[in-house]
Amino acid sequence: MNMAGAFVLDKAAILDRLGGDEEIYTMMVDMYLQDIDHNCATLAAAATSGDAYSLQREVHTIKGLLATFSDDEGAAVAYQVEQKIKLGNLQGMESDIPGLDARLREVAGVLASHR
Repeated sequence: MNMAGAFVLDKAAILDRLGGDEEIYTMMVDMYLQDIDHNCATLAAAATSGDAYSLQREVHTIKGLLATFSDDEGAAVAYQVEQKIKLGNLQGMESDIPGLDARLREVAGVLASHR
């Protein structure tokens, strides 16, 4: 499953959801950037574990992380992967999981460049 377009930060939309609170926004960005390596490692471990439930849980977490930063396209792809896993369809995971990892890192790069 391929990601659609490049991630574009819409800080105004995120701040709107946060009631304009720059402090919370900054804290969320900092937490995302601090946790990115751990999140990617946990996703990879779940993918290689053969435990579909763990993998589904990690993909669900990633969907939420991407949605937090208004990455609707990335979150939609994560949702599709999550649904495939739920249905027991693990075909294509060898490309889906690295794709999600790449998207998490892409979002991290954009967030870091806008700090």
